[in-house]
Amino acid sequence: MTDLFSDAAAQRLPVSAPLASRMRPAHLEDFVGQEQVVGSGTALALAIAEDRVGSSIFYGPPGSGKTTLAHIIAESSGAVFEEHSAVSASVADVRAVLQRARERLGAEGRRTILFLDEIHRFNKAQQDALLPAVEQGLVTLIGATTENPYFEVNSALLSRCQVYVLEPLTGADLAVIIERGSAELETTLSDELVGLLSQKAGGDARTALNILELASRTARADGTAVTERHVEDAARKRPLVYDKGGDRHYDFSSAFIKSMRGSDPDAALYYLAAMLESGEDPRFLARRMVIFASEDIGNADPRALQVAVAAAHALEHVGLPEARLNLAQATIYLARAPKSNAVIRAIEAALADVRTHGAIRPPKFLRDAHYLGAKRLGHGTDYVYPHSDPAGFDIDYLPEELRGRTYYEPSGKGEEA
Repeated sequence: MTDLFSDAAAQRLPVSAPLASRMRPAHLEDFVGQEQVVGSGTALALAIAEDRVGSSIFYGPPGSGKTTLAHIIAESSGAVFEEHSAVSASVADVRAVLQRARERLGAEGRRTILFLDEIHRFNKAQQDALLPAVEQGLVTLIGATTENPYFEVNSALLSRCQVYVLEPLTGADLAVIIERGSAELETTLSDELVGLLSQKAGGDARTALNILELASRTARADGTAVTERHVEDAARKRPLVYDKGGDRHYDFSSAFIKSMRGSDPDAALYYLAAMLESGEDPRFLARRMVIFASEDIGNADPRALQVAVAAAHALEHVGLPEARLNLAQATIYLARAPKSNAVIRAIEAALADVRTHGAIRPPKFLRDAHYLGAKRLGHGTDYVYPHSDPAGFDIDYLPEELRGRTYYEPSGKGEEA
């Protein structure tokens, strides 16, 4: 009875499955986008055609084609394809797969491809369990992840896999997918609606097809063709892909800092807005701005530090969403301020001498002389008080071993001119 119901479910699944699942291509020639990975003549395209794909990790945002590529490899390969989600698979599940792969190879001479979706969710023990089998070639591992594998996958396992980076799909790629989907649904879309759907999808093919399917169903219930209203109603999910502790956190914060450093207030504001809208910790942003004020502006505009600190204080007193104004004001100021890295170069040069020579004691004339007996030790003797004698401004105060060193070299910009 169980087999009977399972067979019936398998027959009905293609009809009841979501459009994105029904539209998944089975052959590489039907795959849309990612030309840099599977375009004509690429290493992976040739490997798929020749059935010699090695252990690989597909890294990219949702809806970029990671799982689809794994299924295409399965369809084109003579190997047995075993699919698991790292969210639910255990070490025991992995060992069972490896045992079956060993028996299959010995009895039938057939290889095994193990596809692990969300491989970054595997802990160290689970990843380590895969190492010997991958190294020996017992299984061909194909992992899919939305997280940077260089952060999330053990280096030992990573070194045994080829990493392929998939990018968000372009508007042109999404247009092709949407038009195929509309043909499947027997729905006609104008070029404007295709463009709107592409925009709402945010580079995600699955999202594009889900929006299309829901908009089409809503339009049919209304007895009309699909309109902009139907698309807007179906696309309530924002096309934001962000992780506060992972790859995109570092990418966006890096872009934010570099845009301010390059004096581009518009780009800096965009990255600030993207991070705030995606739920980034605003205190993290305020801290980075305070650091930036000294690291990249310094004394070229000393007020920059005051502005950054004021924005950080305002954030604590006001909170979001209003504090976005304080952060935006500070971002604009920091981006437009004259730039100098003289401060960081100065402290780094001084630290280098400390690490090389140690903490050399100050000359005796600079040492503390407030206690009895200090003068007998020569401490404070011959000190020239600059307010009484301007000659004190011309003395080299460094330890004798470092006399003549120059750490702070003004940039000649802004107030350092």
